[in-house]
Amino acid sequence: MLFSDIKRVIEQVSRDKGIPMESLIHTLEEALESAAKKKLGSHIDVEAQYNPDAGEIEVFQFREVVEEVTNPDFQLSLKDGRKLDPDCEIGDSLGTKLDTTSFGRIAAQSAKQVIIQKVKDAERNAVYDGFIDRKGEIINGIVQRVDRGDIVVNLGQTEALLPAREQIPRETYRRGDRIRASIMKVLQDSRGPQIILSRTHPQFLIALFRSEVPEVAEGVVNIETASREPGVRAKIAVSSQDSGVDPVGACVGMKGSRVQAVVQELRGEKIDIIPWSPDAARFVCNALAPAEILRVVIDEDNRAMEVIVPDEFLSIAIGKKGQNVRLASRLTGWHLDVKSEASYSQAMKEGYAALMGIPGIGMTLAEALYAEGFTTLQDVADAVVEDLLQVEGVDEDMALNMIQAALQTVASEKNKDRQQAETDTEFAPEAETGSDHKDDSETTLIDENRQVPADEAATPESENE
Repeated sequence: MLFSDIKRVIEQVSRDKGIPMESLIHTLEEALESAAKKKLGSHIDVEAQYNPDAGEIEVFQFREVVEEVTNPDFQLSLKDGRKLDPDCEIGDSLGTKLDTTSFGRIAAQSAKQVIIQKVKDAERNAVYDGFIDRKGEIINGIVQRVDRGDIVVNLGQTEALLPAREQIPRETYRRGDRIRASIMKVLQDSRGPQIILSRTHPQFLIALFRSEVPEVAEGVVNIETASREPGVRAKIAVSSQDSGVDPVGACVGMKGSRVQAVVQELRGEKIDIIPWSPDAARFVCNALAPAEILRVVIDEDNRAMEVIVPDEFLSIAIGKKGQNVRLASRLTGWHLDVKSEASYSQAMKEGYAALMGIPGIGMTLAEALYAEGFTTLQDVADAVVEDLLQVEGVDEDMALNMIQAALQTVASEKNKDRQQAETDTEFAPEAETGSDHKDDSETTLIDENRQVPADEAATPESENE
C-alpha cells in the first residue's frame, strides 16, 4: 500500500478538519504499524516513519544481529546484516523496509479503521481545544434544527446546543435562521465535545456591549457587573479608567445608537446603564434610580440594606412586581429591603417606645440603640455586653442592667400573653352540637356585642412591596 504524494493529502485533511498535521502523521504511522502486525504477527518489532521527501509512510521491521539465528522474526545473521550495513556488529538492531503493498486487503482494512477512528478523535480534540478558551465570547451560527425546544446550531466545524432555558422568552427560530449567542460551557463528552450556548446569561449582555462599544473593547470602560430578567429588563454597572470618559455616555452612544443596537438584539429588553461606585450605599442608590433615596441602613453582617424612600417613590423603587429592586439586589450583591418614609417612621416610633419601656432608657439612649441596630426589646435581650458597649454612652454596668431588664420585660410580656390565651380558651363559647357530621361552614362564632359594617366584610390586600 504505497502512500504516494501523501503530503498533499495530509495538508488537505488538516486544513478541512482543523487537525494539526503532526497529529495526522502520527495517526497514519500508528495505522500502518497496526496493518503490519496484522499481516506478520503482533509479536514483531515494527516502526512506521513519515518520509516527507519521498511522500510516503515507510514501515521498518527491526531485528537483532546474532551469530546464529534461532528466531527469524527477531534475529538476523551477521552475514545478512552486513548486506544491509557493512559496519554492523553482533548485537546491533537493523531495520528492514517492508513492502506496504504486500499487507493485503485485511491489513489495509484494519489500517483504514484505525485512521478513521484516530481522525475522529483528533477532530474532537481540535474542536475542544478551539473552544475551551472562548467561554463568554459571542459566536454566530445557523439554526440546524429544533429538538423539543432546544436549538441545534451549526458553527461550521461543529455543532452547538442552545437549550430552551437559555433562550429569551417569546423569541422563535426556524431552520436556516442566523443566531448569535455566547459560549457558556464546553464539555468533553464520550461522543465528542459539547458546546452549550446562552442568550439569557448576563455574560451575553456584556459581550454585546463589548462588540458595540469600542471603549469597552479597549478596556477604557469596564462593565463591572450585570443582572437580567431576559427579554424584559436588565441593569449593567459601568466604570471608567479615564476620568475624561463618561462610562454611561459611552455605552449609550450618540442619540442612543449603541444601546439601541443591543436592545434590538435582545428583542426589546430594556437596559438601565448605571455608574458603578466602590461605596456600597451609593452604588445601591444608583441601582435604584430614578427613585429618590432618603436613607440607607446597612447591615454588614448579613450583607443587607434597608432603603428608605419618599412615599411617592415607593412604587418606582420597587418596580412592577418587584422587578426594579430585584435586579438592583442582584446587581449590587446586597439584600435590599425598600420601605416608604411613613412606614419607616412608624416602625421607628414603635421601636423607640419599646426601647424606652426598659427601665433607665430615655429618648437619647433609645435613639443611640436604634441607630446601632437594636430596634426591639428582643434585640437587647439577645445582645451580649460587648455589643452594647459599641453604643455611645453605654458602659459595662449599664449594658448588664439593660440586658437584665430587657430579659425580665420580655419574660413578663410572654407570661401576660400566655395568661390571656388561657383566659380566651376558658371563656370561648362552645359550638352547638346537632349532627355528628355537621359542615364546618355552618358553625360560626359571632360577637353579638359588635356590629360589623358591610364594607368590613372584605379586607383590602396590603400593598406588596
